[in-house]
Amino acid sequence: MNRKISYILIVIGGFVAIYAQAKADQNQLILIVGIVILMLGIYSISRNIPSKKDQEDEHQNDI
Repeated sequence: MNRKISYILIVIGGFVAIYAQAKADQNQLILIVGIVILMLGIYSISRNIPSKKDQEDEHQNDI
């Protein structure tokens, strides 16, 4: 997934989740959908970040 799309998903998901909680009568379904969209965006961005352990292993192999 494109990074721009991931950031847009994070913003939309966060907005929907905040909107669902701001109302006096919370709609649980809208809140869950907002959180799912937010998590999809975060997952797609974090998937491309290498773990710290992988970086340490590569560094040790170079020495």
